[in-house]
Amino acid sequence: MSVFLDDRPKPVRSLSRFVVFALVAVIGVSGLTARLFYLQVVEGGRFATLSTRNRTVLEAIRAPRGVIYDRNGRALVSNVPTFVVKLRPADLPVERRPEVVDRLAALLRMPASDINATIDGNPGSTFDLVRIANDVDEQTARLISEAGFDLPGVEVAIEARRQYTDGPLMSQILGYTGPVSGDQLKNLKASGYLPDDLIGKVGLESVYETELRGVYGSESVERDATGRKTQVLQTVSEARPGDSLTLTIDTKEQQYAQKALQWAMKEVGMKRGVVIAMNPQTGEIIALVSLPTYDNNQFARGISNADYAKLLNNPDKPLLNHAIQAHYPPGSTYKLVAGTGALADKKITPSTKVATKGYLTLGSTRFYDWNHRGFGMCDIYCGFGHSSDTFFFQMAGKLGIDRLGYWAKQYGFGEPTGIDLPGEVSGIVPTNQWKQDTLGSRIFPGETYQAGIGQGYDVVTPIQLINAYAALANGGTLYQPQLVREIVGPDGTVVRPFEKKVLHKMDVPANVLKVMRNAARSTVTLRHTYNLVDLPVKVAGKSGTAEFGTRDSKGRLPFHSWFVGFVPKDVRNGSFDRTDSGLVVLAFAYDSRTKGNVATEIVKYYLQQHFAIKKDYRLPDLLKRGNFYQSN
Repeated sequence: MSVFLDDRPKPVRSLSRFVVFALVAVIGVSGLTARLFYLQVVEGGRFATLSTRNRTVLEAIRAPRGVIYDRNGRALVSNVPTFVVKLRPADLPVERRPEVVDRLAALLRMPASDINATIDGNPGSTFDLVRIANDVDEQTARLISEAGFDLPGVEVAIEARRQYTDGPLMSQILGYTGPVSGDQLKNLKASGYLPDDLIGKVGLESVYETELRGVYGSESVERDATGRKTQVLQTVSEARPGDSLTLTIDTKEQQYAQKALQWAMKEVGMKRGVVIAMNPQTGEIIALVSLPTYDNNQFARGISNADYAKLLNNPDKPLLNHAIQAHYPPGSTYKLVAGTGALADKKITPSTKVATKGYLTLGSTRFYDWNHRGFGMCDIYCGFGHSSDTFFFQMAGKLGIDRLGYWAKQYGFGEPTGIDLPGEVSGIVPTNQWKQDTLGSRIFPGETYQAGIGQGYDVVTPIQLINAYAALANGGTLYQPQLVREIVGPDGTVVRPFEKKVLHKMDVPANVLKVMRNAARSTVTLRHTYNLVDLPVKVAGKSGTAEFGTRDSKGRLPFHSWFVGFVPKDVRNGSFDRTDSGLVVLAFAYDSRTKGNVATEIVKYYLQQHFAIKKDYRLPDLLKRGNFYQSN
């Protein structure tokens, strides 16, 4: 008899459970095996291809940007190799961004806020590289490159940077390149621009962007898991270098112009000024200086936000090209318009004499001559030569504002000249229609008087004014001012030769222009410009002062100074009856307020350098401050 120590019932083991479990296991393993077979055998080729695509990408080959030369073949802009640091946001873990940015900022010696702003302002996708810093020194570049996994998403590359040979001397002309903006990329992506591309921002770099940029090529490259390039697999298409530019600018003449302007600005304490020299027979700009200016190499190297803010907030606007992007009242230089119109409309003849008193009365208002005495009976040579205000009040009155506006348009005022620089403004030529559209009323007679002497609503750009006198000097052809003489291909062939561009032929009789050229010579021979007549070269031209702004405690207004002059082809013995002048020069002195006309002294100094005149004819005493007219 058996004795059970445990009287609990023995468990009944169900065979059905084993069968179900075995069946599930068989089905599961079979399914996995089938899926593995499908993925590795059936679809293996496709996934291998996809894997290759993931690590192989097509990249652009940047084209060398075209260089820029002056008219004598001197290099003004070149390309130099430099290290740049970029970052791919998609490869930078969000939680590590503060750490990476801070470390990168320390290595690059730049504010972390600038790096964050650059990343956040990325115009492309998170998979596109963002340009963080240009012109990085070699040691820093090596440190960043060797950091590897400690700086995820960060890459170091070698690219060409623009080198501007003369820096500030040519900045207003050449401009600079900078990162493409988001708005620009929207329009340019289809043309092959990349989110981390550089593009011409201002100056000739901007206007001739298409020619300078060239055509990018492409290559197939292999990248590792971190996104870094490991090898180039294939060059798909070669890059075509950009075209180069040969300018009309002569570096030596540019230096002369800048030296003359800087001298006067220092003597007077002026803050702004312009000097332009051009060939009136072709429209070629020989020199163009606008001060204050900036160093475009700052932008090429990558300007900091702080330094850029300083330029933007400077009240004297160094980023503005005052020769074309700002307009000012032309003062007595505008008497050219009233004199030409009065002769062409037969209101006077060259021999007509007009009484010039100390003032004219219109209603209850007195319109004074600049010297408050007048010049007696004056013909056009006397009136223009002495710059008599009352003479030209009467000329403007005889013409009326609309005819005065017509003749101003003949000289190109009120419209852009078309110079190959961006941002040119139009100026203003007042007419009845203009005032009606702008202010809702017609021009008053007193405003016509003021318009006749370049005051009131009249405003012009320096480039317009020199172009008008160039047309006077050449016999009546208004040319488009040009800064680029030739465009040259990578192989040295001339892609676009220089061609004169005629804006229009002036509808002015040749004898009228001859009279006005000789009247401009009278400005010099009558010593309205002091000793300018003593130079060993013949000069004709017109000075001008133009009031603006707020009156001082004595009721006097500040004023700008102008002078624009030209010389005959035979500078020592030539005649202003002829239309062969090869040089016209303009100076503009902003808020000069000097005893004499400082702009005349600037042009005089430029001419001394240009013609290698050893004797110094400058009159520094005329550059003493004084808030009253001494010449007009």
